[in-house]
Amino acid sequence: MSAHLPHVVVVGDVVLDRDVEGRVDRLCPDAPAPVLDVTHVRESPGGAGLTALLAAEGARVTLVAPIADDAAGRRLTEHLGRALDVLALPHEGGTRRKVRVRSAAHSLVRIDDGGPGAPGAVPVDAVRRVLADADVVLVSDYGAGVTRDEDLRALLTEAAATRPVVWDPHPRGGTPVPGVTLVTPNLGEARGALRDDPGGADGPADELARRLRAVWRARAVAVTASADGAFVASGGEAQYVPAPAVAGGDPCGAGDRFAASAALALAAGALPVEAVGRGVADASAWVASGGAEAYRRRDDAAVGAARDPEDGAPPRPTTTAHDVPVGGADDLAALAARLRSGGRSLVATGGCFDIVHAGHVATLQAARRLGDALVVLMNSDASVRRLKGAGRPVVTAADRARVLEALDCVDAVVVFDEDDPRAALDRLAPDVWAKGGDYGGAPLPEAETVRAHGGRVVLLPYLDGRSTTSIIERSGVARATGTTTKETV
Repeated sequence: MSAHLPHVVVVGDVVLDRDVEGRVDRLCPDAPAPVLDVTHVRESPGGAGLTALLAAEGARVTLVAPIADDAAGRRLTEHLGRALDVLALPHEGGTRRKVRVRSAAHSLVRIDDGGPGAPGAVPVDAVRRVLADADVVLVSDYGAGVTRDEDLRALLTEAAATRPVVWDPHPRGGTPVPGVTLVTPNLGEARGALRDDPGGADGPADELARRLRAVWRARAVAVTASADGAFVASGGEAQYVPAPAVAGGDPCGAGDRFAASAALALAAGALPVEAVGRGVADASAWVASGGAEAYRRRDDAAVGAARDPEDGAPPRPTTTAHDVPVGGADDLAALAARLRSGGRSLVATGGCFDIVHAGHVATLQAARRLGDALVVLMNSDASVRRLKGAGRPVVTAADRARVLEALDCVDAVVVFDEDDPRAALDRLAPDVWAKGGDYGGAPLPEAETVRAHGGRVVLLPYLDGRSTTSIIERSGVARATGTTTKETV
């Protein structure tokens, strides 16, 4: 791993997630219970293990956690060791497991066993050395006992005095130590933490955040409110960080994604409110892309590819704020499958969308009427610069995507880095590829890719006289950038 990457130390409770998937075609003859014919079994790290893996996508990570000395614990260590370093603490009882029995993407039952999972005798000096090397510490509490251990609490108190610490609490865990940079309870956890407070546990999320900041003596507290975003108290009035709208999706694991992204932002020098903004954006993208289930499927496929002696490991998917993860076929395939659920048809369109104007809106609205869901493939900043020249884009990819996602006719935005969308279209395989009518008569290089998957190409009308370049020229930007290229979409 590159030496310039920040060092994130994750301290928390690890779980082994086990998914047992199959088909249900009949009931038991002796009871009204479904019979599952197992087709696939998958194991992956959960709890602080998942949080650490997510942080490892952008950092050098060391996980400090109790891990049992049993077969399940050894499998956990093996899986985690592919992406990060593990400082294993003694673990009371067997490995904690969450077994989900699923059919047709629905959970039939969850079985929990193992534990209790509390740490045994903590190697204080070893943990202190790891914490002293951290750029940020992330406490991922899953209620097994790490945050109630007195030795670990003393070490985390020392760390909070010298470096950023993010504390993701749990109702059965210990309270955050004083001086933590950012505490990230959800709304239910915030109310639970104030249950015995003289002021009560009622009130809006912003007020709860302000009260908890004083109770926990934290630099900032962010109360997350699911699809509504988060409310951050860091002194003075609380700030609201709204979440991008997400249609459907799976929220499982979104809290881990939020905490990991916030920690990475703090390691890069962001203020707590800025870190929360990063966390909210990435958690929303996580939900849109299918949540923990989609992540585990991608990870499962990546592990299989890495074990194939004929192929190298695939590139790790990348994410940016306000877009869908791009990088592997599974990312866009999962997005397409989600948007097609229930037999819906999928439309895609694309372009730079630098300064979104009325012509763009008309084209997007027309494209959406060609099917049941619309995905916008948008050129990255580097791609726009190559296509349009110096000074472009005027608006960054994150802000362009944010504007597009605010339109009711757009279901998802995907940012691609190539000069044309063929690679993304090959993975997305839309039923319809829609382009602005100013392309009439000119061959579209991506048409063959679309038709190879059974899709069709449709040209759309556009509002004459509306173009990004004309807007730039009228604003005087063109004189500074020298851009003259016409763009309607």
